[in-house]
Amino acid sequence: MLAAKDLLIDNNSSINTYIMNFLSIDFSMNIGSLFVKIENKVFNKILQSDKFKNDLLMLQIEDFFKENKLNIAEISKIFVNQGPGNFSGLRGSLAIAKGISISKNINLFGYNTFLWSCAKFFKKESSIYCFIKFREKYFLKKFDIHLKSSSEVFEVLGEDINNKYKSVFKVIPKNMIKDFEPTILKNDNITVVDLDHNDLEFLQLNGLLEEKSIKPLYLN
Repeated sequence: MLAAKDLLIDNNSSINTYIMNFLSIDFSMNIGSLFVKIENKVFNKILQSDKFKNDLLMLQIEDFFKENKLNIAEISKIFVNQGPGNFSGLRGSLAIAKGISISKNINLFGYNTFLWSCAKFFKKESSIYCFIKFREKYFLKKFDIHLKSSSEVFEVLGEDINNKYKSVFKVIPKNMIKDFEPTILKNDNITVVDLDHNDLEFLQLNGLLEEKSIKPLYLN
């Protein structure tokens, strides 16, 4: 499979070998986001993600496109966050994403926050441990050097992160650091990452996103 850098614009040529126009929907947490990339121009919008607004998500997407003078027909792919996250936010956003995909004949791909957090470390670390805190619990998922899953998602204790996983390469998404214990954030080998929707393009081009069984990732 060709790497993302080989499929994107060749600056030494007058011909663009590949341009991906996509919509990304992330309603996994209390703050949701819409992100569109069209011909290397990006547009984004932050939205409250709660049970009272999920029914209005399709209208919010339509308004987002109108505000930025965009056309859904220009979109070739939709990326939707499968979680982990809030039940209503995941259920509503996945339903909307699937509806748009079917009605507009647009390819749909699912991603999760664990994989998204590790995108920038493709072929850079032999093992990557991604930690997320959700509903006062810590969860871990491990990936190999090619970002292939090498463990299921499982719960860990904060003291385990400081002791058992002290020496491993650890990743935490920036939007969750306020929920982590200060002692964990001072841990060695820990990297706090910004979640960048542009990274989803790279993940999809490398065959790392879900295409067939796009369902919510719920945590107990």
